[in-house]
Amino acid sequence: MTATTSNRLPLDWVTLLFMAAVHGMAVLAFLPGNFSWTAVGVALLLHWVTGCLGITLGWHRLISHRSFQVPKWLEYFFVFCGALACQHGPIMWVGLHRHHHAYSDQSNDHHDSNKGFWWSHMEWMLREVPAKQDISRFTRDIATDPVYLFFEKYFLVLQILLGVLLYTLGGWSFVLWGIFVRMVAVYHCTWLVNSATHKFGYRTYQTDDRSVNCWWVALLTYGEGWHNNHHAFQYSARHGLKWWEVDLTWMTIRLLQSLRLAKKVKLANSSVD
Repeated sequence: MTATTSNRLPLDWVTLLFMAAVHGMAVLAFLPGNFSWTAVGVALLLHWVTGCLGITLGWHRLISHRSFQVPKWLEYFFVFCGALACQHGPIMWVGLHRHHHAYSDQSNDHHDSNKGFWWSHMEWMLREVPAKQDISRFTRDIATDPVYLFFEKYFLVLQILLGVLLYTLGGWSFVLWGIFVRMVAVYHCTWLVNSATHKFGYRTYQTDDRSVNCWWVALLTYGEGWHNNHHAFQYSARHGLKWWEVDLTWMTIRLLQSLRLAKKVKLANSSVD
């Protein structure tokens, strides 16, 4: 599928309008009267909860790749944290991510970086890409789990309830920063892994795709920027394989290990340096 063919795919109007609304609301947070350092602190806390514990540690390393195991109640907690990121439900997200690894940077990869930075960053999700219809093939292990199905169906309702809670605690500034600014920040941090880490950085391993290691994306995404390492050893719980490749998510997994909450942790052969 060429870039021209990709642009002919029908628009996903629901996603497009939703993204436009979320980004528009985030802008309002910077108007006079809507800013407070407490609200910024709420946004940063929720960025970590949803972006690190939810998406990076939970949906990505734990569920998509099964690079370690935790008790079921803790797995469901991480699924919940990821649902609060509002990046669709866990079944869709995990299915699309596994699809990406199966066809990385090939013509049927839904965010193939060969189609350009903008396409791989976010345009693909604004289109009716065929991969969205191929989820069941990649999610047989979670597709019938009632907890996963609950979060798949009600992830948007959870966001609304979180907004109500934040409004009760701190008014509109908490809502604008804790929901909309935080969501936009987590979105673009996640999308940079699809775009920037297939374009800007260095390659340690010769993989069959364009993945690279990008230090500044790693800082923004709790270690996900060491993307070439990840594509070389996709089942490794540790992405920063050199001592200087800082990987905050790996540090969190190590903490879970020390608490005897994480076990069967998978590592790349070269992950101890």
